[in-house]
Amino acid sequence: MDIKTERIDPDQTGTPCRFCGTVLEHSLIDLGRQPLANSYLRDRPADLAAEQRYPLHVKVCANCFLAQVETAIPADAIFSDYAYFSSYSASWVAHAERYAQAMIDRFGIGQASLVVEVASNDGYLLKHFRDRSVPVRGVEPATNVAAVAERAGIPTQVAFFNRETGRRLAAAGHRADLMAANNVLAHVPDIRDFAAGFPEVLKPEGVATFEFPHLLRLIDGIQFDTIYHEHYSYLSLMVVERVFGDVGLRVFDVEELPTHGGSLRVFACHAQASHAETARLAAVRTMEADAGFHRIETYLDFTPKAERVRAGFRAFLARCRADGKTVAGYGAAAKGNTFLNYCGATACDLVCVVDRNPEKQDRRLPGTHIPVRDPAVLTEIKPDYVLILPWNIADEIVSSMGHVRDWGGRFVVAVPEIREL
Repeated sequence: MDIKTERIDPDQTGTPCRFCGTVLEHSLIDLGRQPLANSYLRDRPADLAAEQRYPLHVKVCANCFLAQVETAIPADAIFSDYAYFSSYSASWVAHAERYAQAMIDRFGIGQASLVVEVASNDGYLLKHFRDRSVPVRGVEPATNVAAVAERAGIPTQVAFFNRETGRRLAAAGHRADLMAANNVLAHVPDIRDFAAGFPEVLKPEGVATFEFPHLLRLIDGIQFDTIYHEHYSYLSLMVVERVFGDVGLRVFDVEELPTHGGSLRVFACHAQASHAETARLAAVRTMEADAGFHRIETYLDFTPKAERVRAGFRAFLARCRADGKTVAGYGAAAKGNTFLNYCGATACDLVCVVDRNPEKQDRRLPGTHIPVRDPAVLTEIKPDYVLILPWNIADEIVSSMGHVRDWGGRFVVAVPEIREL
């Protein structure tokens, strides 16, 4: 299908698609007015009262099929001081180490190479290359997070990545054999300008990999809780190939990953590079075509499914109240904040949410104002149920918190339905 890039008439009402410019008319889901999902609040009345909420409505472009939040919050309002540190998830750190070894083995990355990671967070991934004597460089917009990486010995440039940042890196001699961009492609308001930075930095035969939650899995798994303001886009392979092709990149391989409820790892290179397309790429293209991703009707029956998940969770909370059972949450994750706010939960429903990240402890969750505590507090309050909000790492959490069962506590997840683990 040919994609048209339209110029919007100033007199025409409606929000334009951030990739092709077509006015957005079709809704995937409207989650209402929500706070920024990673904006944890100090436990002070003035801070709680001053909290802001913004529309959280995902629409789908009928021209290019990019799913996107209709109202974009400026990126510097979200990412300049950030509460997410990748190193606090043991499973994610292990995932990064496996990636590093796989890329070294497949593409011959070594001491003469350079690996550049975009949105490098606290250096959790690059340290695995550094420990194997591979030169590295990070690009991270959050000053507080970049400082942690620098202290760990990972050279990090504080910047939002785009075409201009890519040109500056190349001009400084930082041409990359491998670029990694994990869970950032969805986080950029101008997806074309972001993608355009990669050809500037990549060497002629260099490879860029991008990991992002797969829209197909979001829809199939009713994963509406993965929608929040910092996720500007919800991506399919079909759309990513179109965006990349627009800036001179070519996708040659894709892997399906279990992370974040089902992700893709896309491999891209310069359009004229020698990397051959794989059978895996053809398979995912076929899978999306069979799912109807090229038809707008495919996206329009998602809201009723999310409403059923919400109703099931509310019924669970009502049963707990009626039976005198207490519920605590585990994992002050962004997805949990979207879920709890959409479901209308409050501190009357969950006594607290516990999290290993000290940056979040002794604060309040955005919107619901549920207190965040150290996981050790579970032993004191002994809740009947522990609701695992980051359900994508439920196995890791259950394994590390097995003592909850010592007092008869039970683990539950709520997406795509209430289920005891």
